[in-house]
Order: sequence, then C-alpha cells, then structure tokens
Amino acid sequence: MDYKKLANRLFPEEYKPLSYYEEIYPPRALEKGAEVTRLAPSPTGFIHLGNLFVAVANERIAHRSGGVLYLRIEDTDLKRKVDGAVEAVIEAMSYFDIHFDEGAEIEAANEYAPYYQRQRAELYHAFAKSLVEKGRAYPCFCAEEELTALREKQTAEKKITGYYGVYAKCRNLTEEEIYQNLDAGKPYVLRLKSLGNPENKLKFRDEIKGEITVTENDQDVVILKSDGIPTYHFAHAIDDHFMRTTLVLRGEEWLSSLPVHIELFDALGFVRPRYGHNCSLMKQDGETRRKLSKRKDPELSLGFYRQEGYHPRAVKVYILTLLNSDFEDWYRKFPDKPFEEFPFKASKMSKSGTLFDLDKLNDVAKNEFARLSAEEAYDFLCGWAQEFADEEQKTYFADRKYMLRVLNLCMGTAGKKRRKDFATAKEAVNLLSYFFSRPVSYEPYRVTQEDRNAILRDFLAGYSAADDAQLWFEKVKAVAEKEGFASDMKAYKACPENFKGSVSDVAEVLRIAVTGKANTPDLWSIMQILGKKETAKRISEQIS
Repeated sequence: MDYKKLANRLFPEEYKPLSYYEEIYPPRALEKGAEVTRLAPSPTGFIHLGNLFVAVANERIAHRSGGVLYLRIEDTDLKRKVDGAVEAVIEAMSYFDIHFDEGAEIEAANEYAPYYQRQRAELYHAFAKSLVEKGRAYPCFCAEEELTALREKQTAEKKITGYYGVYAKCRNLTEEEIYQNLDAGKPYVLRLKSLGNPENKLKFRDEIKGEITVTENDQDVVILKSDGIPTYHFAHAIDDHFMRTTLVLRGEEWLSSLPVHIELFDALGFVRPRYGHNCSLMKQDGETRRKLSKRKDPELSLGFYRQEGYHPRAVKVYILTLLNSDFEDWYRKFPDKPFEEFPFKASKMSKSGTLFDLDKLNDVAKNEFARLSAEEAYDFLCGWAQEFADEEQKTYFADRKYMLRVLNLCMGTAGKKRRKDFATAKEAVNLLSYFFSRPVSYEPYRVTQEDRNAILRDFLAGYSAADDAQLWFEKVKAVAEKEGFASDMKAYKACPENFKGSVSDVAEVLRIAVTGKANTPDLWSIMQILGKKETAKRISEQIS
C-alpha cells in the first residue's frame, strides 16, 4: 500500500511541515511546576454545576502553581451550538470569580489561538494526513446501516461492540478497493488503525484516583467525520498538545476512553498531559444516590443559583468543601484568609461519588451571608433584585439609607450577634418585605381574638415612638399584667396555670400584628424603623 499516495488523495491540500506547528505553539515559558489547565465546554447554552465544579478545581490548580487557565470551545457539533453560549460561559464563570488568562473571547495575548475547534481545521487535517502517511489511519466507507447491523451481530454473539479486529471491515481493504470507493464518491470517515491488544494491561497514574489499570485500546475509532470535522478524541489530543496543557481534569465517564487517548497521543508522537478523573456529583434520592439530572434537578443548572440569589462566595465555599476533603477544616481555622492560600490538590479530590446536598449549601450560604457588611449585602441584594425581583421588590432599594438600617438590624451588623436568617437574596427580599409594605398574610395568633384585641388596644394607648427599648418593654409588661399574662417569666414557669400566658405571648401578638411573622429581629427596633404612624396603623388594622 502506497500510504503517501493515499494521504495525498484524501488530503490534496499542501500543509506546512508538522514541525511548523511546534514552532508557532512552543512550550510555555512558565516556572517549573506551573500547571496549564483548561475549561473546554461545548457551546450548548446549558452551563451546569459540573462545569463550575471542574472550573474551580482547574482555576485553583493553575493559579496556585503560577500557571495558566484557558477557555477552549469545543464546537465541532454545529447541531448543538447555541448563539451567545460562549459569552454565557464567561459571564457565569466570572460571577463565581473564575477568570481565564486566555482563550475564546478573552482579552489577552492569546498566543495559542484560535480557541474554537472549528477554526483549527488545518491543524487537524495536517496531522490526520500524517497518520495516513504512516499507515496509522484509513478511510472507512461503512454506512450507518452496516454499523448498526455490526453492533447487533456483536451483541447477539455477546462480543464487545465496536469497530475492531475482524469486525473492522474497511481496515483491510485493498488499495484497489479503496480507490474504487473514492472514485465512486462514496462518503467515508477516517479511522485510527489501532495497534493495541486487549490482552495487554497498562498501569496508569490518575491524578485523582491514583494508580489504576486500563486495557490497551484495540478500537479503530473515528478521528475525522465524513465532513472533515474531527471527533472529540482526535481534536482534544491535538489541542491539548499545542496549547501545552499539563493537566486535564474531567469526569469519570471519560475513563473508558482513556485507552483510546493514550494510543492517540502515542500515535501522534505527543507527550500526554496528566489526567485526573473526578467523580460524578450525586444526589440523595430516598435511600439511594443518583447522578444529578438536568430533567429532575433544577440545581444542576448554574442559572438556578443566580435566580435564587445564592451569593457566589457561598457556592464557591461549598464546592471547595466538596472538592478537597480538608478545605472545611482549613476554612474553619482561617475564615478570613483568601481562598488563594488554601493548598488545593487534585490528589485530595474525592475518589468516589460526591454527594451534593442543597441543605448543606443553604447552611454554608447563611454563614457566608452573615459575613457581609450591611453595605455589601445591600449591593448584592440590589443587584439581584434589578435582574430577578418583581417591580415592587425593586422599589425596596430606592432609599439606600433606609435599607441599610433594615439590614443592620436584620443581619445583626450593628455590634450585635450576627443573625443567619438568609441563605439567598430571594429569601432575604421576601423576608424583609414587611419593612416596605404591610403583610399580605399573617401567621396565626396563639391567643384568643378577644385577648388579641385587648392587647393591641392597650399597647396603642400607651405607645410612644420616643420610648427607649427599656421603657417600651416595661409598657409591654404592663399590658401583659393587665390582661392576665405573666410579666415575670420566673413566675410564669413556676405556676403557668395561674396565667393566660407570658409576656412573650403578648410580644408575639404585637410582632405578628406589625410584621405578619412570629419570629423576627428585635421588635422595638423594627417599630423604630417603621415609625410611629406606620406601626400604629398596622396594629389598628389587626383589631377586629
């Protein structure tokens, strides 16, 4: 077989020598130990938690080592491409403080461009041609119906499915048969001619899982589709080499493709990057665990976290907790240190399924929200409201000074113990609504209607906005005594049967009348913020 002749027939274009590409994409001038990592999504428009999960790991590994994180867009499948998807990826990553040093649509030197795979066709074709010249790739003319029949035959015979060995029909076509097919205009794909033997086992060092054993590849995988577009297998090998990627972190679903990728790098004459296969994000569903599902679980989409208003720092803290087992202890010891100081390691990533727990995220989110100053909380909530809140809720932020008073009270930022009531902006804006409009619903009063009316009337009779907190509470206690409620909690606990309830029950009646809720921050402070006129009006409206 004249492989050079065949290569020229399949690729009549003249390409530059392969050494040329080594010169224009040289090894990076980085310090020893610096890692080059990447995020390489398809532009489908769906940005999911898994993208962020691996992006956080890649960003930490690259930047902690003094290396590079770049964005590559794997757009070989035009059917799945969505307009604006690349910009959406960058925006989503930026929201969670993931910034690329170079890549598609990134303003940088971008010396390893282009970062869109469809713009790198020349590179793929040059190396595909070289594989044909070396007898390591061949055209396959099998139609889809033939491949389907082959899979069915292999399944019936309980054989491994695929295009290999005796099942690789076009692997051993004669030169005459190949040219007859080409002359007839028969469509074809280009396949790798594997030299592997499945009886051979390879030891492989996975950066996450440690030492693993893989079977040598014997599949003649497609490397160029019939339209000349490369498959993921082929494109990623060339791109990772010429973008000088040192470490690839990817999902464990790619473990089955690892033997193919090992052989491809060897066939191309490239030094392989190191691989680490991270475990899938799992969810507890009853008594079983399952992968997070796009169809079943809204929390898989990164849009969910923005729409609900999770602070990006909270999401990142939780993801780091999942990524490295010792991050939680480190963060507990050093809560004020920048994340950049945490010694993140791929080897510390989970080797088995990682459980994503929305309740645990909410706990983290409450802690992180409580760390914000009132000014930081205002800016975050206001930004969320402008994008996601209704028109009435947007008006809450018209008076910055007033909202800061509210936040200082409700977050405990004014020298008091910090409250942890809010996990998300959506939750916070809803819970703070009573400071801006009268409640639309009220939690049930635990006293009779007669007692409720009496308590509210008595309080209004003596209410003055000029009272300090101590005098205000003395008046509440006086109302309690007048209406048969204990003003002294010790007396109430000693003989509860002697009273209708305690002063706390009286305060709860006032709290519900003013806010609609039985549990709020300090009620005197709430009344001070609302003012006498609004407070009195709300109480009056609850007297029936």
